[in-house]
Amino acid sequence: MNRRLARLRAVQTLYQMGLTHADWQEALNNTLEEDETADEFLISSVKGTVKHQEEINNYIKKNLEHWTLERVGNVDRSILQNAVHEMLYMEDVPLHVSVNEAIELAKAFGGTESGKFVNGVLSNILKECGSD
Repeated sequence: MNRRLARLRAVQTLYQMGLTHADWQEALNNTLEEDETADEFLISSVKGTVKHQEEINNYIKKNLEHWTLERVGNVDRSILQNAVHEMLYMEDVPLHVSVNEAIELAKAFGGTESGKFVNGVLSNILKECGSD
């Protein structure tokens, strides 16, 4: 499984968890196609996002402008959570790669302004992480 697909499956898993309150393993199994197997990157991404969710959400909240986390759509919130997890905890992934991949997911699966919204939030977090 390539990382782009793993990110998509991670976001789908987080989205499902947010809606159904399923545990991460059940939600992950529900997102995989019959011929897919979760690889280490995907499992690490989902488990890490769940484990560090409070800190991740605090980063997102601090960098929302005129929004609350509860107002952010479920798809955009899942994309942001996954991207922030990568940015903070997955040192082998360059920060800008995490941001660009999240923007592409938001454009493909979020609302009409999702790409711009995700870009704005993650750009603020990039500045906070010391990368411009």
